[in-house]
Amino acid sequence: MKRILFALLLLAATPAFSQTDTTAIHTFIDNWHLAATKADGNTYFGMIADEGIFIGTDATERWTKQQFLAFAKPYFDRGKAWDFKAYNRSVHVSNGGRFVWFSELLTTWMGVCRGSGILEKTPKGWKIQQYHLSVTVPNDLINDFITLVANFEKGKK
Repeated sequence: MKRILFALLLLAATPAFSQTDTTAIHTFIDNWHLAATKADGNTYFGMIADEGIFIGTDATERWTKQQFLAFAKPYFDRGKAWDFKAYNRSVHVSNGGRFVWFSELLTTWMGVCRGSGILEKTPKGWKIQQYHLSVTVPNDLINDFITLVANFEKGKK
């Protein structure tokens, strides 16, 4: 009985995550994508945690924040980075609300991509700890895709 009472008290003491909080998370992610569209590197990279990781579409693309900044800087400097429009986003919040993980579909120049990420609530607000961008391949095209990649790899040797 004491354990049940303790569990109920603990549950009551844990703040619920409100719709306002969820809206703020969507706004944060949308603003991150918008910063890339506007080539606003200060805002875009400022939203990534110092120890954050960006995983791109190529198998070689696993970047620390500084590595990703070095890669992306020329795009931001010329005033045109990328324009990803998110839709069909799913957001999940950890118990206590410190961490958020999400996935989203994106309209991009590569076609439909999937992004997924982890956010952490810090004293300075939300920060992106990891973002993973992947190109989607329809199941009916996967064999052609496998062949295309295999031929590409053969050509590199």
